[in-house]
Amino acid sequence: MAHIVVIDDSPTEVYVLQQILERHGHQVSVANSGEEGIELVRQVRPDAVLMDVVMPGMNGFQATRTLNKDSETSGIPVIIVTTKDQQTDRIWGMRQGAKEYLVKPVKEADLIDVLKSVLG
Repeated sequence: MAHIVVIDDSPTEVYVLQQILERHGHQVSVANSGEEGIELVRQVRPDAVLMDVVMPGMNGFQATRTLNKDSETSGIPVIIVTTKDQQTDRIWGMRQGAKEYLVKPVKEADLIDVLKSVLG
């Protein structure tokens, strides 16, 4: 199926997301920080990115904006997956270029539906 990059500093969250994605036949690559994630996305050119927001160093909003402004990666859809559930966070995430915004803990069906929609 699709190649998905998960950018999240929580090993537990990475494990949960990876299990869901692999169960649905997707290939998964993982980065543990915004900076590492940007480099990984540039290297592997995934079909989509799942981006946490709260991470040390570059946060997910900054990393999403960086990917969206880079001509090499701007066509790769970013889905923010975060515990930040305020409407202002959602609006800000979408303004940074995210295609979708999911709040943790994410339901498997919601994640797969959103992925199908951004992957076309």
